Amino acid sequence: MTSAAHRGTALVVVDVQNDFCTGPLAASRGPGDRAALSTVLANTVRAVAAARTHGTEVVFVRFVGDPAHQGPAWRRRDERRGRPTRCLEGSWGAEFAAPLEPAPGERVFTKRACFDAFLSAGFERYLVGRGTGHLAFAGLFTDVCVDSTARTAFQKGFHITVLGDCTTALHTPDEQILGFMRRLYGARVTPHERTAVWTRHPGEEEAWPQPPQKPTASRRASD
Repeated sequence: MTSAAHRGTALVVVDVQNDFCTGPLAASRGPGDRAALSTVLANTVRAVAAARTHGTEVVFVRFVGDPAHQGPAWRRRDERRGRPTRCLEGSWGAEFAAPLEPAPGERVFTKRACFDAFLSAGFERYLVGRGTGHLAFAGLFTDVCVDSTARTAFQKGFHITVLGDCTTALHTPDEQILGFMRRLYGARVTPHERTAVWTRHPGEEEAWPQPPQKPTASRRASD
């Protein structure tokens, strides 16, 4: 993934869907900052617009939770906790939250009762085929599907950036999970406004001019 053939960047938008962002199921999602959801949606819409303007590819990931897709452990968990099924295929809850919408030609990948986008058909093959080596993440939730996908991406050799104001956590404090991703995956965390940063492959930083170094005491003494 670090070769010259894999220097592309893709903005990966994860699960910004009605059942996670708005409506009764989003309001009953449990722990976490509910007010942050509208901020995440607004910032993600801005990030997508910036990516399109900059010529950075946008890839959408969506979740469907139909019981037919759930494994035995998933079904048992939901039954024991009385969890409602979110994002049923074909429902309003499974649609992307307005005004977020894929543009013509932008790829959409579906996760069927799983967290990791790499488990959706064709996701990895598409990225590799496009020469993508760097993924910038926006969407929900930082400590669930964003982290699951970023973890696999890192292990497969992709560089990771997280747009910190375009995501929020469900079960843990935001800074805790973002700090974890920095330490474990070497992820860059940046706000969406810094388009010039997150649309650039981290490997390109080596070619950028470095600021002049201040002379050290030993260097000044020898001058």
